[in-house]
Amino acid sequence: MRRRRRSTVAAVAAASLGLVALLATASQATATQIPAADHAPAEHAAAQAPAAPDTSDTADRSLAAAATPLTASNFRYTLSQTSSALVGALDSALPNVTMGAVADDANRTPSCDSAPSVTHRTAYYCWNDGDQDTDAWYPQGITTSSDALAAGTYDGRRINLVSWYDSAKDGIDKGVRISVSDLSASASAPPYRHILLVEPSGTTSAPSFEPVKIHAGGIMWYGNLLYVADTTGGFRVFDLDHLWQVSTGEASKIGRQADGSYQAFDYKYVLPQTAMFTDSTAGGYAQLQHSSVSLDRSSSPDSVVVSEYRSSDDIEKGAQVRTIRVPIDYTNRFLKPASDGIIKATEAYRTDLESVQGSTAIDGEFFFSQSDGDNFADPNSDGDLHTFVAPSGSIVRHGNALTVGAEDLSYDPTRDYLWTLGEYPGYRWVYAADASSF
Repeated sequence: MRRRRRSTVAAVAAASLGLVALLATASQATATQIPAADHAPAEHAAAQAPAAPDTSDTADRSLAAAATPLTASNFRYTLSQTSSALVGALDSALPNVTMGAVADDANRTPSCDSAPSVTHRTAYYCWNDGDQDTDAWYPQGITTSSDALAAGTYDGRRINLVSWYDSAKDGIDKGVRISVSDLSASASAPPYRHILLVEPSGTTSAPSFEPVKIHAGGIMWYGNLLYVADTTGGFRVFDLDHLWQVSTGEASKIGRQADGSYQAFDYKYVLPQTAMFTDSTAGGYAQLQHSSVSLDRSSSPDSVVVSEYRSSDDIEKGAQVRTIRVPIDYTNRFLKPASDGIIKATEAYRTDLESVQGSTAIDGEFFFSQSDGDNFADPNSDGDLHTFVAPSGSIVRHGNALTVGAEDLSYDPTRDYLWTLGEYPGYRWVYAADASSF
């Protein structure tokens, strides 16, 4: 249960709808199209100026301006689905397993050398030494079984999922892997296993699959579906009802092999893409950069919150930083069309916060994680958390509340946990803060 009284938020938001519309018309500006600048670690140093000294590691400071409402219906999506015959052919060719079975087959044990310095911290864990320090893979998105189902568990387990993108250090881009961590087995050192995301290919007589080569800056789990942010494309959607076991032993091969076996770069399990939501805009708006995604179960209906990453250089060149809300249908787990059949956002704001890596919303209040660079010796490089109460509240900065390289956000309402994680080698805690304390 939430510990803060938020009962007035819905009423304020409803009473302000007319004001929002007027503000949107009066203050709406056409976004300048800037080339996508995804938030890979190598880009942080160039994109961000050194952080100015803060008076307090946990200081709260309001920015000069509130978030600016935008015309939400100008942000749109179109659904396309993978051939069901092709997915069915792979179902027939490969053993199907459950998420619970993957959790039971965990093959890695995490350990932490230290605890993260996080304001209002409530939980944390790490990875094993190899994953903690590797520069071959970088963790990005996070979602939990409390996103998947309101009860908070999936297949009887409390599970966290984390996305990693391959930096192709070995010359092979393996795409995206997902860490399945079983918090029911251990909350402080959950055993885990990586699975690989794949896109079906080939024909029904010779079905195969390929790696999914995207940044995966944010992920959101809803029922049997996993939404993965595709920076310049919208969302890739993966179906846990088609989770396949493949052969292992070939670290450089993927898909159907000459002998009829299936490999996945030595990963034992693969999760296939079964749909896409391709984004578009109207009204002269620039395309939204899909840098993070989260689920809001406190809205009606449930909804998806999306935000974009922009560096300070992008903003100086005219880029806007926007966040939107899109309704989602609990009956089929897809984004929910409006009455005219078009999938459209129902809420949108311009915040112009640089280096936003994650966002979510709880009872009308938005939360944004902000990376402050990679100067590990400087406490002011720790991540910041920003909040504002929609539609017209001031943006409030909670300075250095998160760790260095803070990434995606996910909210667990069953425990009031606001989850995030660090991306940089050696600083890769996965941790939660008490959301009601901000």
